[in-house]
Amino acid sequence: MTSSWLDLQVVWMAINIFLFLWFYFFYDLGDQFFYTRHILGSALAWARAPAAVLNFNCLLILLPVCRNLLSLIRGSFMCCGRTMRKQLDKNISFHKLVAYMIGLMTAVHTIAHFLNVEWYYNSRLGKYDDLSMALSSLDDSGNTTFLNPIRSTTTTPTLLVFTSVAGITGVIITLSLILIITSSMEVIRRSYFEVFWFTHHLFIVFFAGLVIHGAGRIVRSQTTTNPLHNATFCKDRIDDWGKIQECPVPQFAGGFPQTWMWVIGPMILYVCERLLRFIRYMQTVKYRKIVIRPSKVLELQLVKNGFKMDVGQYVFLNCPAISQLEWHPFTMTSAPEEDFFSVHIRSQLPEGELGLAGKIFLPSLPVYGPFGTASEDVFDYEVAMLVGAGIGVTPFASILKSIWYKFKDSNPKLRTRKIYFYWLCRETHAFEWFADLLQLLEREMEERGMGSFLTYKLYLTGWDQSHANHVMVHADADTDVVTGLKQKTNYGRPNWDKEFEQVRKENPTSVVGTFLCGPAVLATVLSKKCVKYTDVDPRKTKFYFNKENF
Repeated sequence: MTSSWLDLQVVWMAINIFLFLWFYFFYDLGDQFFYTRHILGSALAWARAPAAVLNFNCLLILLPVCRNLLSLIRGSFMCCGRTMRKQLDKNISFHKLVAYMIGLMTAVHTIAHFLNVEWYYNSRLGKYDDLSMALSSLDDSGNTTFLNPIRSTTTTPTLLVFTSVAGITGVIITLSLILIITSSMEVIRRSYFEVFWFTHHLFIVFFAGLVIHGAGRIVRSQTTTNPLHNATFCKDRIDDWGKIQECPVPQFAGGFPQTWMWVIGPMILYVCERLLRFIRYMQTVKYRKIVIRPSKVLELQLVKNGFKMDVGQYVFLNCPAISQLEWHPFTMTSAPEEDFFSVHIRSQLPEGELGLAGKIFLPSLPVYGPFGTASEDVFDYEVAMLVGAGIGVTPFASILKSIWYKFKDSNPKLRTRKIYFYWLCRETHAFEWFADLLQLLEREMEERGMGSFLTYKLYLTGWDQSHANHVMVHADADTDVVTGLKQKTNYGRPNWDKEFEQVRKENPTSVVGTFLCGPAVLATVLSKKCVKYTDVDPRKTKFYFNKENF
């Protein structure tokens, strides 16, 4: 976990704690709630403080999934520190974090209000003291306004919940949230995507109920009267209410609904986001070329009017012939300098079936994007370490292609002077579709006398005895028996301590960007190595970790 991400969480949590405590003591100590607290006790504050935290987090929950907005912000912050931009790559993690807080605060808010309704009911039945009974007996007739929303002894707590605005919307909100959270579990999201997709769109019902919920004004406070009703003086003089000047009949009113003011902005932004997605969905995408690569990898080269991309960005693809609901992210493997954009898709189908599908049936393929990722910042570093695992090499294909074009065109804006590329694969065939690009780069670097610009190391993490025997027979060959490259394939996993030590030694005063597209386990390892090998002296080598997040 990076320190900047931790800092963001600390700030977010601090705001939550502040809001909770502020509103807790506002309702627990405020004079206007003296009589309300007499009936409800501390459950009043325990209901209202979570509501304030809910408002704050409902303001935040939609923003991390406004991908076009995030891409716009990322572009706007190009002149600012990389730390600010890196936080945008944690959007889904932050979305989940906010969702957990909404779930927790909803539970506390709901439990507290269940207690409140029960105490309102008991007060109406006269089970408590005379003051509670007197307050519960006030109604809207004459010059009084009620405090207790249970207006009759025949109104049970259950009846109040299912007949009041606050009660009905509360039930709808809670049920929607339960379905959203439970269907978001990893096992359901991966195995039953349609269930996840449909239930997640209950957020529309959730937000509609949230906006209406406060209109019930079920929590009421004492209003100012003339003359003033002093609760501390009059609470023991119930019989004198309205008879002496010092104790007029107390007046009460519900608070003005505020939730809509918190969420209206994000809701408008999200509607704009969805409109933009729909517009892009309707734009025609044409197939330029389909290439069946080894290891069941399908390369799609696509063309779309007005499409512009940057290195390492990704798009969402939808195949309506399979499912109109499923949109999946794919990192683009093309370079910005090319007149098309491409994605590489790892398929579970046999290659023969892929070939048949490619020749006979070309389904429509809506695309929306592109969206920014951490890899966009790769050329902001003088030195970059690129680590790809399996098909996770795709963002680095885009980067390496772009470097090839920049060298070909002698681009003077290329700031990067050294790249270390690591690719980890379980099977030999996985290297084949990417080897041609590495061969191009090898030749280009040699022709320009820049053989040291790109250092790449390929690691095969799975092999059998027959393969080992084949390698031993051709051990003296000039090129690698797996890839055909001059750089020989390594067997096993990298010794990351050794690799980081080497990079630090070769670049003693550089800022090194470490980029990963791969599993979380590897991300944890590399993140720790970046911290370990960053020098405390600001004039010496520093490592910054970046991970692809979709």
